[in-house]
Amino acid sequence: MIIRPFEDDDRQTVIKLWRRCGLVVAWNDPEADIDRKLRVDPELFVVGLAGSRLVATAMGGYDGHRGSLYYLAVDAEQQGRGYGRKIADYIADLLEQRGCPKINIMVRSSNTGMIDFYHRLGFKTDEVVCLGKRLIQDE
Repeated sequence: MIIRPFEDDDRQTVIKLWRRCGLVVAWNDPEADIDRKLRVDPELFVVGLAGSRLVATAMGGYDGHRGSLYYLAVDAEQQGRGYGRKIADYIADLLEQRGCPKINIMVRSSNTGMIDFYHRLGFKTDEVVCLGKRLIQDE
């Protein structure tokens, strides 16, 4: 799998992949999420290609204190080939180059498959409560 920065021509393919992977929920507009990411550190939004086919995505963030990993998705037909680990490691390397000491990941508690995946990558469950407050309502 080749990893490269997201390009706007990838947009609809990425959104379809996110939908197939169950990452799109009613309260998040994927178009708006992409637009927001492209305004802030767009180089931390990457896609993975197997041949010419887009099969994976990952989005990273860094606020100077902690890094984050979002929208990690691998096409179901391509899972089990190490693509998820490879693209997660790629984002981790980009964050480490920026001086990021730790990555935080938010996973819905019902998504036990992804929690197990991240544990296999060496992530630990932190004893914290994640709180959120919606500032902008996506339509």
